[in-house]
Amino acid sequence: MGKPLIKITPPGPKAKEYLKKDSKYISPSYTRVYPLVAEKGKGCWIWDVDGNKYLDMNAGVAVCSTGHAHPDVLKTVREQTEKLIHYSGTDFYYPPEIDLAEKLAEITPGGKNRKVFFSNSGAEAIECALKLVRYHTNRHYCIAFYGSFHGRTMGALSLTASKQIQRKGFYSLVPGVYHVYYPYCYRCPFNLSYPDCDFYCIDIIEDTLFRKVLPPEEVSAIFLEPIQGEGGYIVPPQGYFEKLKKLADKYDILLVDDEIQAGMGRTGKFFAIEHWDIIPDIVTVAKGIATGFPLGACISKSGIMDWKPGSHASTFGGNPVACSAALKTIELLENGLIENARRMGEYFLKLLKEIEQKYDIIGDIRGKGLMIGVEIVEDKNSKKKNKKKRNEIVQRCFEKGLLILGAGENIIRFCPPLIISKQEIETGVEIFEEVVRGY
Repeated sequence: MGKPLIKITPPGPKAKEYLKKDSKYISPSYTRVYPLVAEKGKGCWIWDVDGNKYLDMNAGVAVCSTGHAHPDVLKTVREQTEKLIHYSGTDFYYPPEIDLAEKLAEITPGGKNRKVFFSNSGAEAIECALKLVRYHTNRHYCIAFYGSFHGRTMGALSLTASKQIQRKGFYSLVPGVYHVYYPYCYRCPFNLSYPDCDFYCIDIIEDTLFRKVLPPEEVSAIFLEPIQGEGGYIVPPQGYFEKLKKLADKYDILLVDDEIQAGMGRTGKFFAIEHWDIIPDIVTVAKGIATGFPLGACISKSGIMDWKPGSHASTFGGNPVACSAALKTIELLENGLIENARRMGEYFLKLLKEIEQKYDIIGDIRGKGLMIGVEIVEDKNSKKKNKKKRNEIVQRCFEKGLLILGAGENIIRFCPPLIISKQEIETGVEIFEEVVRGY
């Protein structure tokens, strides 16, 4: 596909017309990072309405796992739409939903003894998990992490602790959620260093939270992201999840693994938690599961998903077209894209690490597979967060034809389609370095 091509400085005249209408009719709650008005996509490339061509390294916020307009996905969707578009899977039966549930049970860590609830989004999958852990355990408290993002519906938002603006004005949220510190070793809130810390951020849960505030026997679940997404693409150190699992098991607390951004092959494994050989009790997925079709899933150990008919349902969840797209997506992941994510991720990290050595505003580079975060700082010694420069870098990359996004306060995230090639990675890194060089 070559290189980006900016024919007209964005936003061009057609884009400006859409931006004008957007400001009149679309909710102002949406967050738009730059004025991209997309018209079409192919592979790892996006064209806007004015004919500008961009290298897509955000994949629609980690959604378009097999790229844009993958021919096999298009063929599958076309065939399914000619047979059945909708017939509410919580009231009736149809093969794509059942076949996908079987496949998800097969690939989820821990064996096939799983049941699946389908939704339309990641937030809905989290809502399902939140209701399920309370229903099954008859315990009313949950634990989540500072920096976490689980969605914006009221239950998911109650677990979320990523940005204040996401919660401001929505009191009261679902009660009973307590937040603890995530293992953000680059910025340890306790000023300790791994591995000498011996995971003090876990010890404090038992030694302080459980002893002084929260009875552990009343905690239903710990909700975690195996790699924090919106919080800044933060990767826990080896050994962390093993110790957290021991704590959970000690008090019969369920582990809910939110794989909505990190899962479906993005990190070089089907599920990011597999990097630590942990078997969660419940897994939630969405984003990359169906290459852009709205679909989420809550995958639970069968004995946990024990609620009665009518306890929870969804009119559109498990839509046959979306399920068919997901089945084809999983097939493509199994037949090479997960491995490509692993190999290309290693290459991508290598190139970015070389850049890290050259520029003082890059404080840290971390990630697994094609889930990579770059921390922008004032300088390496102070490690002071530099949100302003982060935002400027994202904007200037857009102006040069590279689509990236921020995460957390000062992190740039790279989450391209899993089909990305070495040449496309080199093109993106070249543009990124060209911009960073200006600082």
